[in-house]
Amino acid sequence: MLLAIDAGNTNVVFALVEPAKGEGVGVILARWRIATDARRTADEYAVWLNQLLTLEGYGMGDVDAVIIATVVPRALHNFEVLATKYFKVDPLIAGEGLAAWNITLDVAEPESVGADRVVNAIAGHALAEGDLIIIDFGTATTFDVVDYQGTYKGGIIAPGINLSLDALVSAAAKLPRIAIEAPEDHSVIGRTTAEAMHIGVFWGYVAMMEGLVQRMRVQIGRPVKVIATGGLAVLFDSHTDLFDIIAPDLTIDGLAMIYARSVRD
Repeated sequence: MLLAIDAGNTNVVFALVEPAKGEGVGVILARWRIATDARRTADEYAVWLNQLLTLEGYGMGDVDAVIIATVVPRALHNFEVLATKYFKVDPLIAGEGLAAWNITLDVAEPESVGADRVVNAIAGHALAEGDLIIIDFGTATTFDVVDYQGTYKGGIIAPGINLSLDALVSAAAKLPRIAIEAPEDHSVIGRTTAEAMHIGVFWGYVAMMEGLVQRMRVQIGRPVKVIATGGLAVLFDSHTDLFDIIAPDLTIDGLAMIYARSVRD
């Protein structure tokens, strides 16, 4: 089985995947999430993963392949040690060697594009035909454009909603910390400080997404499907008709696809 590791700025997602036979993304058997910490050692990851694998009825010996995508370069070494020391395999690194992107990055600085964004582009193009905008809700919210040929064309990086809220609360002494949720009555006029914050944070973010996607549609000039991924995609989907497809596991699916291609090649 494949252990896919998606290391973001805030969290690392580990997923145990039964790879597909031939084409396809395979089946995600289990997934776990831990806070990103570049200081966490391979030994710590191994103890944690061993316990979680056991709870799901698996063992360390069931993993015979590892693929890693990270936007935190300092964390990569410990993931590589985890793979070689505890799973006895040489890991694939997304974007390198047998796990090369194999798609065109039509941007000014291809080397600066985050691994998660390229992996999402690969998975998104396999999931839906035509031009795409892929919105990924993470520490940052990214809007990435993939054309009908599967070429990555660039995109937008905006502060994530939690990051925006943290900045607001830390900079204004009298503002309380609130949960990320839709205002109960869909009002856009708050009668308390907390209500006003809910409206500004939630509906302001919806308006930002809808406005940016509309501007991107105009520039693309062709029909576009919007794919949403990340933890907050489902929450926002209930309050906007912006998304055509919700794909919570898009990044893991993309890593599984890259692995499957590397085996075929």
